[in-house]
Amino acid sequence: VQLVEIGGGLVQAGGSLILSCAPSGRTVSSYTMGWFRHAPGKEREFVAAVEWNAASTYYADSAKGRFTISKPGGKDTVYLQIDKLSVEDTAKYVCAAAYPHGSRIDPYAESSYDYWGQGTQVTVSA
Repeated sequence: VQLVEIGGGLVQAGGSLILSCAPSGRTVSSYTMGWFRHAPGKEREFVAAVEWNAASTYYADSAKGRFTISKPGGKDTVYLQIDKLSVEDTAKYVCAAAYPHGSRIDPYAESSYDYWGQGTQVTVSA
C-alpha cells in the first residue's frame, strides 16, 4: 500500500487547510486510517483517525474542535481539515493505514499502523 498526502503549504495563522491522503496499490477499505504530525524538535504525535467504515473518529486532545477527519462516500481517500491554524500546527503531516489483523486496534497508537506516507509539510506563519 502506498499512501500519498497532498494539501500542505504555507498558510497564515487563522487560516484553514484540507489535507488528503490517497492510497494506492491495494484497497484499504477495511483499514483504519490515521493522521500523525511531526514538528521539528518534537516526537511524532497522533492527530486523528477514522475507522474503515467511517463509523467512528478519534482525535488527540489538541486536535479536538479544530481538526476534522473524514472518509466520505465509502472511498479510500481520507481528508484532514484543519481550521484556525496556529504557528504550533507547523509540522509534517503524515497519513497512515492500519490493517485490523483480525482484532480491534488502538487507533491512537503508532504501532497499530502498517503503512505510512511520506507526509506533507504544513507551515503556519504568524
